Amino acid sequence: MFDPTRRSVLIGLGYLAFGLSPAHAAPTGYTLSEKDSNVGFRFLLSGVPIQGSMPVQAAQIIIDPANLAASQVDVTLNVAKAKTALFFATDALVSTEVLDAKQFPTIRFVSQAITLASDGRLSDGASIAGLLTLRGITRPITLNANVLRAPGSAADDLSNLTVRLDGAVSRAAFGATGFPDLVADIVELDILAVVAAKA
Repeated sequence: MFDPTRRSVLIGLGYLAFGLSPAHAAPTGYTLSEKDSNVGFRFLLSGVPIQGSMPVQAAQIIIDPANLAASQVDVTLNVAKAKTALFFATDALVSTEVLDAKQFPTIRFVSQAITLASDGRLSDGASIAGLLTLRGITRPITLNANVLRAPGSAADDLSNLTVRLDGAVSRAAFGATGFPDLVADIVELDILAVVAAKA
């Protein structure tokens, strides 16, 4: 049953999460710092954990302190520049058998719904459900979410934020089925987007 009192409390906690009062809250758009943003990923190659990275090509992020659950995230990744510590693993990763970087040069995540943590924040238990498009296939996915102010910043300073999204995907669900005898199906993701408020 809908409880308006509880909703008011959660919204109030949302203001406190960013150190704002309702009177000063307004939706804010952010621009991406490409040099500070990337995606870490991990997978098993013959049972051995392998780590890699992929740059964030673009991100559209809107934070609404008055209604944190209405915030929005749209992140595009550059598949062609994906890399691992092993050159042969990188070549296999971007090949037609796996990510097919030539035909599908980007991966995109677009949020659809945000679930706040129990304390009403966009961190420590928050999650973002959305659509992930990989190899031209779009499927729903839910990622853990953390939105953090810059270290040492004032409680009401939302000018610079770090957005972290993490979770796991089945590569087979997106048709990236190459080398199944060597590479495990589950790939763990850790998306880091460093953003600054638009002037």
